[in-house]
Amino acid sequence: MQIRQESAGDEQSIGEVHAEAFSVTDNPKAVPPEVGLVEALRASPAWIPALSLVAIENEQIVGHVTCTRAHVDKVPVLGLGPIGIRAVRQNHGIGATLMRAAISAADGHGEPLIGLLGSTTYYSRFGFVPSSQMGISSPDPSWGDHFQTLRLVAYRKDITGRFEYAKPFELVVGHNQADRLVPNRRMKLLGWFSGQ
Repeated sequence: MQIRQESAGDEQSIGEVHAEAFSVTDNPKAVPPEVGLVEALRASPAWIPALSLVAIENEQIVGHVTCTRAHVDKVPVLGLGPIGIRAVRQNHGIGATLMRAAISAADGHGEPLIGLLGSTTYYSRFGFVPSSQMGISSPDPSWGDHFQTLRLVAYRKDITGRFEYAKPFELVVGHNQADRLVPNRRMKLLGWFSGQ
């Protein structure tokens, strides 16, 4: 398996990855909102090309993760997600490999921290802790410990306050997707991540 930055021409395959990863069994032909979220993030000022990573096997994209510009109060930080793996390759360690690569790339980019909404069991293995332990409040208090943060090398203790995702997260929610995106029980249960 190879991990590399997203490049021109990857957009369709990345959309297919998230469509498979987040499909719902009761309506498998419906396009999951995560597909549109990635497209909206890519078109926004929050997009950081160096932090959009793909996993390649047999010359095919099998996984994708992105970190985009977020803020804690006015301090620039990163929001991670979505992360998705093609259905046939889930539970083969691709997600963990993408997570480690994303964390390493974010550190190399000089970022202070990453925030995400997800499973405390899964993401704690990468060093994520409930954001409240770092003095950072979740965008939605109902998320509780599921909203987590990870200190990177450039972290400073004075980075405290309310975490805000990039605007496309709010825009997607505004299109009657609140049951599927922020705030979202499914994200809490699955860690906004499909396949490990």
